[in-house]
Amino acid sequence: MASTLVQLLRWRAENQPGKIAYTFLGNSGEDEVSLTYQELDRQARAIAARIQNSAAPRSRALLLYHSSIDYIQAFFGCVYADVIAVPTYPPRRNRPNAAFAAILKDSGAALVLTSGSMELDVSLARLETDQISGDEAKEWREPDVSPDSLAFLQYTSGSTGDPKGVMVSHANLLHNERMIQQAFGHTEDTIVAGWLPLFHDMGLIGNVLQSLYMGVRCILMPPVAFLQRPYRWLQAISRYKATTSGAPNFAYDLCARKVTDQQAASLDLSSWAVAFSGAEPVRAETLDLFATRFAPYGFRREAFYPCYGLAEATLLVSGGTHADAPALRSVNADALEQNFAMPASGDGDARTLVSCGWAWDTQRIAIVDSDSFRRCPEGHVGEIWVAGPSVAQGYWNRPELTEQTFHAHIQETSEGPFLRTGDLGFVQQGELFVTGRLKDMIVIRGRNYYPQDIERMVQESHPALAEGHGAAFSVERDGEERLVVAQEVKYTHRRNLNVAEVTGNIREAVAEQFGLDVLAVVLLKSGGVQRTSSGKIQRRTCRANFLANRLDLFEAGTPVHAFSASDSVS
Repeated sequence: MASTLVQLLRWRAENQPGKIAYTFLGNSGEDEVSLTYQELDRQARAIAARIQNSAAPRSRALLLYHSSIDYIQAFFGCVYADVIAVPTYPPRRNRPNAAFAAILKDSGAALVLTSGSMELDVSLARLETDQISGDEAKEWREPDVSPDSLAFLQYTSGSTGDPKGVMVSHANLLHNERMIQQAFGHTEDTIVAGWLPLFHDMGLIGNVLQSLYMGVRCILMPPVAFLQRPYRWLQAISRYKATTSGAPNFAYDLCARKVTDQQAASLDLSSWAVAFSGAEPVRAETLDLFATRFAPYGFRREAFYPCYGLAEATLLVSGGTHADAPALRSVNADALEQNFAMPASGDGDARTLVSCGWAWDTQRIAIVDSDSFRRCPEGHVGEIWVAGPSVAQGYWNRPELTEQTFHAHIQETSEGPFLRTGDLGFVQQGELFVTGRLKDMIVIRGRNYYPQDIERMVQESHPALAEGHGAAFSVERDGEERLVVAQEVKYTHRRNLNVAEVTGNIREAVAEQFGLDVLAVVLLKSGGVQRTSSGKIQRRTCRANFLANRLDLFEAGTPVHAFSASDSVS
């Protein structure tokens, strides 16, 4: 069996040369370009030969492309040259991008791989891979790559801080791909489809590399094709009879709300066996909404596959059995705020959580108190810790943070090392339930509040508020933590908005449900809530912008927030 990506792709090219590996659809979702394993191998060798003449082994190369076949070829060109790929996305010209600047500086990249049509303002050596002829493949020199060699740096999304480069080895990748195969029940008949960005771990590892690992066909489309018209994603699944496809929770919600009856009538989703959902909290309401909406067109509720993962663990950490419907738990919301998962006694105090399954292969999960480092009893909320061969090598050039995050040990047994995920959850009857982010937790008067719960309640309080486009966080005022809500207003309600009514509804809903007084309600224009490249709400960034008066405020005839952020707030 292959022990590196180089060996794996070389084997596919020699034993399945004419098999279509990847088909890329255009922005319209119609035009397609396909690539066989033999063609991919040849072009990867040609790109690698050029890289070998430009950069030393183990140096870093930024990948700056829109989602395309070029991106995939460039990634494997780096792998074949033993140059560490840094998947990212092109910054907009003349638009400051702090995250990209941080990646550029942190990675110490020696060159940029891109296409000839890309306009970039980056002061590095540039290699336009679409201008490289496959004839140059004969100049390739096979590198000295081992399972422990780094394949690429997966920069974290930055939802709770600056992007950090996770060092992912060939061994990490192949172990995680084996886990995905086992958990998803993939076979040689699997067909993968998706629109997830190729610079994101779900898109690259979950779609592109899993397809290579299995030797199956992968249908891809640019993210913009889905975002402009969600129907295109489902249309591709229907057209190509895809069996595995997935996305974050918001994508399922968007499809359920935006796909018209006429569009839905053209779909046949009966081939869809694994509809994975990850990268953000999986909502039971979304699963119900999507399953009900598309059941008449062949979608089965059992296809839903909620899972949990993160870049520091390569990708997948846990998931259930692919043939079973997702397991749900209804827990007491008040008890959950006290870090205990107790069955709900009624609808009024209930919070429904979706199981993210269990660890696969040799991976292990522990729930640990983040202060004492002691293992939590079953049903108690704590930090999720992970151990196993999929856990990456650490953060690039950050030895102290690597030691803190990747080398934790349980206090009473010294068991370890574990990866501290920074995520909160509990295990019940062997299944993992993720409840939130440790750094996002709002603590007021000794009680814990999950921001996503507050955000959801806010968005349900008035029809003018955009679902999934709000941030709840706390600030200190007069020596105590107080709640702030920043919320986008729907574009369709930009005129004649009754601001007093909207803010009053928000305050009333939060007070009734959580017993909290909102210090400030900030209404924002569309796009005013900052997100990571993978769609996660950047609550800490929203908080910093609130304190600095940098939020993009909704403009109406009345004030949009209750006080100046500079008034005794820190």
